[in-house]
Amino acid sequence: MARSGARAKITGTGMKVPDQVVTNEELAERMDTSDEWIQQRTGIQERRWIEEGETPAGLARGATEEALAQAGLEVADLDCILLATLSGQHDFPGTSFFLHELLDAGEIPCVDLRAQCSGFLFALNFADSLIVSGKFERVLVVGAEVHSTGLDISTRGRDVSVIFGDGAGAVIVEANHEAGDPGEILEVRMHSEGKHARRLWIEAPSSAHRPVRLTHEMIDDGRIFPKMEGRYVFKHAVSRMPEVLLETLGAASVKVEDVDLYLFHQANLRINESVAQRLEIPEDKVFNNIQKYGNCSAGSIPMLLAEATRQGRIQPGQLVSMTAFGSGFTWASALTRW
Repeated sequence: MARSGARAKITGTGMKVPDQVVTNEELAERMDTSDEWIQQRTGIQERRWIEEGETPAGLARGATEEALAQAGLEVADLDCILLATLSGQHDFPGTSFFLHELLDAGEIPCVDLRAQCSGFLFALNFADSLIVSGKFERVLVVGAEVHSTGLDISTRGRDVSVIFGDGAGAVIVEANHEAGDPGEILEVRMHSEGKHARRLWIEAPSSAHRPVRLTHEMIDDGRIFPKMEGRYVFKHAVSRMPEVLLETLGAASVKVEDVDLYLFHQANLRINESVAQRLEIPEDKVFNNIQKYGNCSAGSIPMLLAEATRQGRIQPGQLVSMTAFGSGFTWASALTRW
């Protein structure tokens, strides 16, 4: 067990995406859209969608195995599994249990967390608290999504469907007892505002509907597909993300210019460009991969971490900022030293 007051550090990162690449041109064959239209509004060029036999838990396992290998650990070394998702593999139990099965994780406790696109940062905060409190020594934090099987792939649903991809990212969070190792999760700040929940949501199936959760009418009306008030979401994202980012940096007594790398949730490249412009963050300090993967919700930021570490964009001792905004509404930011 970690001693009380220990610092928490990310020691391993990993990611997994399906092999199937779906380009904008392919979507244009199935709906009234174009590569130019999609790129102009979102910055997305392609995304990955699962094929037969692939599952959210399977993607999560691939990301987990890579993170464990980077950290030099085995599944048996973990004390807890936290999995953030908005696209549960089944209504119940949570996706974390199917990941647990694939990992053959013994009796390690696992739990799902639903804070949508901010879910990974919410889970990271809880992992940090579990370690700092002395409860656990090592926590696996995963963000995993499969959107493609729940999208309206027609002109009716194009505003939402062109945005989303499938993918998973994972990190290992460990207690850091080494006095000379600066690695640490420095600060995390989280916020929610439920009054906006219906601005970006899926209405059905729902346990609030009686006498049954799903009807043929709901299917025919398209209430089983995600709906988004795009301009409203964009407006709030470009406002809330800078707010929470600055709040988090302020709590750590860090200036914007002191941060080495900024990772923003990959919902829309135009949102990220706007946030960076507002905060006068240089382009070379922002790392994006939405062009290749689309919006992978809770998987986006851990996928960014994995790619950034692979490419050498994150070095020991550097400050890395992560910020997200998502359905709910939720928004959060974390500052870490590597």
